[in-house]
Amino acid sequence: VQLQASGGGAVQPGGSLRLSCAASGSIFSSDIMGWYRQGPGKQRELVADMTREGSVDFAPSVGGRFTISRDYAENTVSLQMNSLESEDTAVYYCNLRRPQDLGFENFWGQGTLVTVSS
Repeated sequence: VQLQASGGGAVQPGGSLRLSCAASGSIFSSDIMGWYRQGPGKQRELVADMTREGSVDFAPSVGGRFTISRDYAENTVSLQMNSLESEDTAVYYCNLRRPQDLGFENFWGQGTLVTVSS
């Protein structure tokens, strides 16, 4: 599986950005796709992910501001980020998480930098 992310950039507080990620290779119906981020001096954390059935998890800090969507025909996942705050500044990573018997196998895209600053 390969993941290709796009859409990062610089924006002022209160602005919006949209991240997109395309997956290629063997994609399974059980795969969970989403986004993680790693801010300066912080650990990587889940931003949002989505199962094929439409079940979504969001980090509490982004709920109500970010939305996630998937195009199952195109094997893409997108993250619409609104009302961006300086705390959202981070490198964002596209993730595909594949359930295994004893856990998950993770695939990562290259990071894309989001900078929120006035």
